[in-house]
Amino acid sequence: METGEIITGLDIGTTKIGCFIAEVNDAGELKIIGVATAPSDGLRYGVVVDVDKTVRSIKSAVEKAEEMANIEVDAVFAGIAGDHIRSINGRGVVAISGENEEVSSDDVRRVIDAAKAVALPIDREIIHILPQEFIVDDQRGIRDPVGMKGVRLEAEVHIVTGAIASAQNIHRCIEKAGYGVADLVLEPLASSFSVLTDDEKELGVILMDIGGGTSDIAMFYEGCIRHTSVVALGGKNVTNDLGIVLRTPLDSAETLKIEHGSALHSEDDKENTVQVPGVNGRSARRISKGLLVDIIQPRMAEILTMAYEEVKKSDYINLMTTGLVMTGGASLLRGTVELAEDIFNMPVKLGIPTGFAGMLEEAQKPQCATGVGLLLYGLKHKSEVDGDFRQDEAGLFDAIKKKFRRWFGSVTTIA
Repeated sequence: METGEIITGLDIGTTKIGCFIAEVNDAGELKIIGVATAPSDGLRYGVVVDVDKTVRSIKSAVEKAEEMANIEVDAVFAGIAGDHIRSINGRGVVAISGENEEVSSDDVRRVIDAAKAVALPIDREIIHILPQEFIVDDQRGIRDPVGMKGVRLEAEVHIVTGAIASAQNIHRCIEKAGYGVADLVLEPLASSFSVLTDDEKELGVILMDIGGGTSDIAMFYEGCIRHTSVVALGGKNVTNDLGIVLRTPLDSAETLKIEHGSALHSEDDKENTVQVPGVNGRSARRISKGLLVDIIQPRMAEILTMAYEEVKKSDYINLMTTGLVMTGGASLLRGTVELAEDIFNMPVKLGIPTGFAGMLEEAQKPQCATGVGLLLYGLKHKSEVDGDFRQDEAGLFDAIKKKFRRWFGSVTTIA
């Protein structure tokens, strides 16, 4: 990529929308020059439920970031997540048809087509075909089989699917806000670009992004995604619990959670107290921090336990050598790492975004993992994206399908 080229990442979450703008420096690396967030009122569990509110939130976040960076954004790499995401592993087998029994690019395309030939409901679409490994005549562990000799070519792939309507609505909201869509990126995959090392992906690692409405999970082994899943609970559920039990406004509940909350009890919980505002002029009262933890801990334990049950469904659970990496705003809640270590019975750490220069203080936070990851994904893949980002209504669905199928559809994109 050329020096000075601009990349924009748009993290569309349930509670907030974050915009990250970066330019490519002389060394070919990212320098973040704009970071901004806006409240997200139009989404529920990662799915658009109010187009107008979502459009306003997108415009607000992007315009703030544009002002900070002193540039105008043309198109964005946008994240897609939500509880509509599903995944399965597939396998395809073809006879090698190249000259002299040599694997060709056409053979690779055919075997991936065979691997993704799965029956889907009419309201779902394949988002990603992520090749895990190729097998040539029982020789496993091949990343790029082109040029190898053999009779039979097999491919094992990870297939990620999503609701067609959810993808269309995200695309439409960005377009209505006045911006093009360079690509839609699965958010756990984007986060992996910013918080996971090659060694972690090779040896086995779980990435868990605890967002506002959902918690996204991805498992990596031997450099590839092996399992993805979504838990339809997040930090907003903790806030709602506090608001209901303590009879306090949700804004106050969020502040209590961030400033005084914890997922584990401490020795001074009963001695220390916090003030809880009342609703609509009702008098405030003081409660012990122990009561706060009593409300928070069961919900955080539920989220982490459900996530653990999801990863246990994968055959790779016993190969997660390096443990669990947690990102997302709710991962910052005190005691969450320790609680996760107890539930998962493995090492756990917070994922801090790396791989960029510029606004380090603003972007080196777990809640920025997806936004920074979208930038790093864009840095790697922007050359594959054409410049015709804006689509009319008639061409929107075809454009989405084209973008989805381009993703990891050939071995040239395998890391």
